[in-house]
Amino acid sequence: MSIDQSINRFFEPIAIYSSDIIFYAIPLTDELKLPLILIWLVCLSVFLTFYFNFINIRLFKHAIDILRGKFDKDEETDGQINRFQALTTSLSGTVGLGNIGGVAIAVSLGGPGAVFWMLCVGVLAMSAKFAEVTLGIKFRHHKDAERSHSINGGPMYYLRDAFGNRNIPYLGSFFAALFAICCIGGSVGGGNMFQANQAFSQWVTVTGGVEHSPLSDKGWLFGLVMALFTGLVILGGIKSIANVASKIVPFMGLLYFACAIVIIAVNIQNVPHALMSIFIEAFAPQAVSGGIIGAILIGVQRATFSNEAGIGTAAIAHSSAKTKDPITQGLVGMLGPFIDTIVICTITALVIVVSGAHLDPEAKAVEGVILTSRAFETGASWFPYVLAVVVTLFAFSTMITWSYYGMQSTNFLFKNNLYAEYIYKIAFLGCIIIGASANLKHVIGFTDAMIFAMAIPNVVGLYLLAPELKRDIQAYIQKTFEK
Repeated sequence: MSIDQSINRFFEPIAIYSSDIIFYAIPLTDELKLPLILIWLVCLSVFLTFYFNFINIRLFKHAIDILRGKFDKDEETDGQINRFQALTTSLSGTVGLGNIGGVAIAVSLGGPGAVFWMLCVGVLAMSAKFAEVTLGIKFRHHKDAERSHSINGGPMYYLRDAFGNRNIPYLGSFFAALFAICCIGGSVGGGNMFQANQAFSQWVTVTGGVEHSPLSDKGWLFGLVMALFTGLVILGGIKSIANVASKIVPFMGLLYFACAIVIIAVNIQNVPHALMSIFIEAFAPQAVSGGIIGAILIGVQRATFSNEAGIGTAAIAHSSAKTKDPITQGLVGMLGPFIDTIVICTITALVIVVSGAHLDPEAKAVEGVILTSRAFETGASWFPYVLAVVVTLFAFSTMITWSYYGMQSTNFLFKNNLYAEYIYKIAFLGCIIIGASANLKHVIGFTDAMIFAMAIPNVVGLYLLAPELKRDIQAYIQKTFEK
């Protein structure tokens, strides 16, 4: 028995049972089920969009101006990283393989119409992202009295403090601990195992496929190399992660975008039909059902890293930003879903649709990123190798950011104990090796369970704090625009 087979045999029951326990699903067809937590997340985004009077649209341009530094002042501000680094760090955790593999699954199951529904979810998600990032800044904590070292922030802090301020501290402590525990599980699941798994799959595909690739049984070795590079970055903490993310995210995004444009140009004659099919099939009776399932059930479930609204992880990254006004960083944070879901996911979907890769009879049986790789082959025979590089960069950037999310959760649970932090980092790196070696369906089962479980306490907290946030928004608008 190989090392990979041994890992799969050990990991399979953990993945299956955790997925069944964490969230209940309503059967829709013989093959598809609708987890109730997905309804919970979408309802949150819709509610906050209306409750905040479409802040995602009204203040979109203002958010870009803030990111550009138009309103920055010279006064001293708390924080460790600048706004751009905070955004790219958050993006490096969300712009992952869900943008490539998750979108491919959504299109193959829901058809081109799924793209339209995915865009709708992305726009609504901006409001939820704004809320959690703003709260992350508002309730962040400093590790020392001099406020000169690391900053701790995220849902575990605003959940604990918000409930504590309302004289129900025990409930707040419970929700905060639940989030932290699930965040640690999500970091080792979706934050590295899924990423390493899909990155390795792409390299196996471009080097001959499962049956002929010399890498087929070397998942553990690939994972070991990824773990070594990841370890070199995460040892430096948030500043090191932010520095790497601020350089690698723009580079990998532009590289992927350039390759996608080439694919679209090669299939330029199919673009008008592809755009028409996205909108027409989105509203056809059969496609509406398929589109919703593809974009919300499959697209959001598999591409949670592309949306992440309501999950709460972005608040952890943005909590270290240099700012005194929580609203301003919240507005910067809401640009995340626009970039990773509306821009990158749309590009991926368009590449798949114009190339016709989703029309392959075997498309529904193909796992995630492999379908996108087939679409890239229509541009040039060597393009899948470029995609393999991009996939590896996407995976690497996601892993370094999610390691920070899990580390912050560990610090919360163990009160910044240095030994606990080291143990977490070692375990995190070890799980990269497991992820590259494990069966994909087992990785996804564990990933879904942990990440969606994080949303349960976070969504409760966002509903509870929505009135407070609305007052802050009104005060900010009055101060900024009604002088």
